[in-house]
Amino acid sequence: MEYKAIPVIRIFDEDKAKEFYLGFLGMSLEWEHRFEEDFPVYTQVSKENLVFHLSEHAGDCTPGSKVFVNVSDLDILFNEISTKPYKYSKPAIEKAPWGDRCFTVTDPFSNKVLFNELSGT
Repeated sequence: MEYKAIPVIRIFDEDKAKEFYLGFLGMSLEWEHRFEEDFPVYTQVSKENLVFHLSEHAGDCTPGSKVFVNVSDLDILFNEISTKPYKYSKPAIEKAPWGDRCFTVTDPFSNKVLFNELSGT
């Protein structure tokens, strides 16, 4: 049996979400859904095997959440993200209290994505 969790992340502005998740994080837009024109969007973005659902629907999830993502090569990802011209997030690699290396980015809606490299990988 295999499990794959897909976090649902609350957003409030589709354009700002795309600027952050597609432009800054380098994810790809997989699909979008609206019940009707001018209704809130529910969309899927991905990068390799990392998948997020982004929702403008108020009842789906809470803004200000945090997603913890283990990665195999933190330095490559950090260099890819930190060199992009996105003025609202300037991440820094830090040593986590649990011994791993990590960095956190915060989207325009106060949601955090913590990228973590396990010690010894």
